[in-house]
Amino acid sequence: MAGAIAADPTEIIFTSGATEANNLAIKGIAEAYMSEGKHIITVQTEHSAVLEPCRYLEKLGFSVTYLPVQPDGLIDLQGLEEAFQADTILVSVMAANNEIGVLQPIEQIGEMCHQRNVIFHTDAAQALGKIPLNVQTMHIDLLSITAHKLYGPKGIGALYVRRKNPRVQLAPQLHGGGQEKGLRSGTLYTPQIVGFGEAVRIAVWEMESEAKRLWGLRDRLWQQLSDLPGIHLNGHPTQRLPNNLNISIEGVKGSDLLAGVRGAIAISSGSACSAKNTAPSHVIRALGRDDTLARATIRFGLGRSTTLLEVEQGEKFVCKALKTLREN
Repeated sequence: MAGAIAADPTEIIFTSGATEANNLAIKGIAEAYMSEGKHIITVQTEHSAVLEPCRYLEKLGFSVTYLPVQPDGLIDLQGLEEAFQADTILVSVMAANNEIGVLQPIEQIGEMCHQRNVIFHTDAAQALGKIPLNVQTMHIDLLSITAHKLYGPKGIGALYVRRKNPRVQLAPQLHGGGQEKGLRSGTLYTPQIVGFGEAVRIAVWEMESEAKRLWGLRDRLWQQLSDLPGIHLNGHPTQRLPNNLNISIEGVKGSDLLAGVRGAIAISSGSACSAKNTAPSHVIRALGRDDTLARATIRFGLGRSTTLLEVEQGEKFVCKALKTLREN
């Protein structure tokens, strides 16, 4: 796992998943560095596992800047530069967005942080095994990952914590027996860790070839759907994960389209973590879409088992369901 991100094994702290890793990173930095400052910078399109810890810290007297994104989902680096304050201690920007798949310019963000002696954290749960990650060249101080996003077991994740240049200090959020170098007390389940490591090994080994295959399938899917009237692509057209396609469809509710294809294909109307939440996606709204379009959003996630035949069948099912809904 350390090798997959160019880290040292001593810098890997196991957790129960990316949510715990994000909480340990954000709250742990806030508590450890609060004497140096109480300002944090993050992005409006972050996962709730980043946004909620930040909102919690605001209640404790910390100030948080939530950077907007451009219509393509990317942050404006000039806006980030202007957001830095004398008391900024942490910047948290996810590597790959879980809904729209957009890849943020992590290396440039990390460099900007290090120039100002600010700790840089990235939620890389969606990125690990899909794009190259290097904590050294990308100037990453803290990196959150989880196993189940790359076919590993659920319930196990990890946090990379930089040990030199600079050595990052964290205040533990779980106290007890002092496991994981005192940063995460509690006995971890060894089979999950072994499964996590094997999942990472396989994903990294086949990453290049699998990315090319998924790019081809994803682009084929988009080419077919983009011919339909009232279809909007969400997120940057090329600076995105190879397996992600997120679209908004005029005149149709995402939930109705899901019902129309249920049993034929599996797609999502938002974050997999909040599939039952009927509120418009905060990620799609941050792109400038209105509530109507935000509710008319569908996310296609392609994976290791996805075939060209399935993509072709998916196109047909979606087009048929869309035609039926619009006629009614």
